[in-house]
Amino acid sequence: MEERVAAAAAGLRELGLRKGDRILVQSRNNVQMFESCWVAFRLGCVWVPTNFRLAPPEVVYVAASSGACAMIVEDVFAAHADAVREACPAVEHVIAIGRPRPGAHAYEDLVRKHRGRPGGEHESVGYDDPLWFFYTSGTTGRPKAGVLTHGQMAFVVTNHLADLIPGTTEGDCSIAVAPLSHGAGIHALLNVARGAATVLLPSEKLEPEIVWQLVQKYRVSNLFTVPTIVKTLVEHPAVDRYDHSSLRYMIYAGAPMYRADQKLALQKLGNVLVQYFGLGEVTGNITVLPREMHSADDGDPNANIGSCGRPRTGMEVAVLDADMKSLPAGAVGEICCRGPAVFSGYHDNPEATAKALRGGWFHTGDLGRLDERGLLYITGRESDMYISGGSNVYPREVEEVLLAHPAVAEVAVLGVPDRKWGEAGVAVVVRREGAQLDRDALLAHLEGRCARYRWPHHVFFWDSLPKSSYGKIAKKDIRQLLVERGELPNP
Repeated sequence: MEERVAAAAAGLRELGLRKGDRILVQSRNNVQMFESCWVAFRLGCVWVPTNFRLAPPEVVYVAASSGACAMIVEDVFAAHADAVREACPAVEHVIAIGRPRPGAHAYEDLVRKHRGRPGGEHESVGYDDPLWFFYTSGTTGRPKAGVLTHGQMAFVVTNHLADLIPGTTEGDCSIAVAPLSHGAGIHALLNVARGAATVLLPSEKLEPEIVWQLVQKYRVSNLFTVPTIVKTLVEHPAVDRYDHSSLRYMIYAGAPMYRADQKLALQKLGNVLVQYFGLGEVTGNITVLPREMHSADDGDPNANIGSCGRPRTGMEVAVLDADMKSLPAGAVGEICCRGPAVFSGYHDNPEATAKALRGGWFHTGDLGRLDERGLLYITGRESDMYISGGSNVYPREVEEVLLAHPAVAEVAVLGVPDRKWGEAGVAVVVRREGAQLDRDALLAHLEGRCARYRWPHHVFFWDSLPKSSYGKIAKKDIRQLLVERGELPNP
């Protein structure tokens, strides 16, 4: 791998790439995608990976907004490459993973040409030099490029090793079950730092049977994923057919995990769950709930039900009010943090940077509270909260109760305009396979478990919920579908 990265770096340097240039990467997980970040870092360039599921116009936006001058693209994304070349003349070089098109270079040809030759040396970089434009998912407006720096990532890798997968050595093994362009790519850096291998899946499709086969075959000891994928993996019958006793850490992040899913994962896998909370702008470094703070027993004080853990090593976490004053334990406010994991800002977006970093804190946009022990509890996105009859309703708290019903597989609660109450709750529910459940039975389940003002006024049953390309339930899309289906009036 070292030889291949050095050769690819030499090839790109020969093409004219220099320190500070941005390299756009549009590819599914594969060896070249895995290598491309190290090629960029070695050149002192900025790695700009896309989520490979983006459409060509969306990739054009990333190319233009990042100021990319080169594009590494898997050959199955010819339309994306053509769109970028047509719309972004600044992208002078296209390097193909696989078969190159006219005017493009072949990645493997560059490696073959320069392997064993000089020219792959490391560019000198400083703490504040950018190495990665980490694009947000763009749930509100256009995606923004969070600038991650060499110094920041040095801290993040060390912090993740200490807090998430302590004791990892070259004898360990990881598996990538999510795109390397985002959280899974960060996790890969940790394993490379300790000399541990990473297993790549044979296709972009998540097939639980294959995942568990590979966990058994390669004695996988750690993996990073999101709660929806954890749920998919542990609910599949293959989890009981393969040996996963080598698994020491299953890290989940990106969205809250509901208690029912958490309990099933603990029952199936043992005490291997590690949760962290964070955003791309702080590369996940806000809180951690380690293995010893999980339990499948609701009565166990170590279960820490609903908490996303304690502040990360070297980071400070606070719950602030609108005047940026710290709130006491139990009070709900905006979750903010500061410390060496915080990004340097958004590329070419000073207004968004100033808003995110106002008052010397990074503002997450998430609402939550700290308990008397300093453990953090997320109540929801600031934008998710709605006010019904003058009372604040945090959808996540209602969703947790609904998911405790044995017939509920997935649920999303959101607020919609209501003439009487100002806003009212809507619950969109996916039943478990073969389960019988109607509106009355669902609401009866809330009796005594949830204050009545939090109850959803409308309940709809769908076959599935739309999810983002990162596996998160997409409430923006749910809201739009409710209108399109005529189940709610268009506000």
